[in-house]
Amino acid sequence: MKIIECPRDAMQGREVFIDTAIKAAYINQLLNVGFDTVDFGSFVSPKAMPQMRDTAEVLDLLDLFHSKSKLLAIVANVRGAEDAMQFEEIDYLGFPLSISETFQQRNTNKSIQEALEVVANLQNMCEVKGRTLVTYLSMGFGNPYGEPFSADLVAEFVGKLDELGVKVIALSDTIGAADPALIEEVFKTNTQAYPEIEFGGHFHSRAEHIAEKVEAGLRGGCRRFDGAINGFGGCPMAKDELVGNVATEALIEVLEKNGYDLGMNQEEFGEAMKLAKFVFQ
Repeated sequence: MKIIECPRDAMQGREVFIDTAIKAAYINQLLNVGFDTVDFGSFVSPKAMPQMRDTAEVLDLLDLFHSKSKLLAIVANVRGAEDAMQFEEIDYLGFPLSISETFQQRNTNKSIQEALEVVANLQNMCEVKGRTLVTYLSMGFGNPYGEPFSADLVAEFVGKLDELGVKVIALSDTIGAADPALIEEVFKTNTQAYPEIEFGGHFHSRAEHIAEKVEAGLRGGCRRFDGAINGFGGCPMAKDELVGNVATEALIEVLEKNGYDLGMNQEEFGEAMKLAKFVFQ
């Protein structure tokens, strides 16, 4: 079981700039907890994500020596990937691909076809440089724009990514509207059809629906979940009123109740919870 902690997702939509040293201190604390991966920053246009304009500076302040956690950074194009790949500390590059044409334009200013071409380039770059591409398949459980959506359409996109050699796909409930039955169906269909691909769940959810969504993912074969402490964040490109990320503390509780030993350092996690209140005050 893998938990990916997402401070980048928690921070990126905040209007007040978080000081670089504070960002680094928070991420350093997260690196002590025992998460599989920390989604720590992004190499995108400062105009699009001004909060993340200091990702390279934050990276320079991180203490990775005692941490087993891997680092993930989001990119939106080849140029961002080239910037990220200058840093050997970064293990994963994440790219947001959408089933929705409208959302793809809003999120990366590209058509779906153009975004797929970027994915192909990024996958080739990652193979050459020894990195791993994580493709986030946004609007993976519903579409608020009146465009076509079905579980079969999700599977069609997964098939395209499989042809490109992508090995990690995070199915994303971008607007927090996924029905547990659909979550289970989508994961089960794809985990069975593509056993060589690692499928993750990136859910946005109200607190009262977290358990049922996570458990639906588990029944479908998902063994990789994204979270953010206290459920901070959400996707600023999706809606005016955000539905937050899955709260990591709730995610841990659900997984442990379902029998998973996560190997987390609870004391360090408690310190991270305390620091989060300061960072996101």
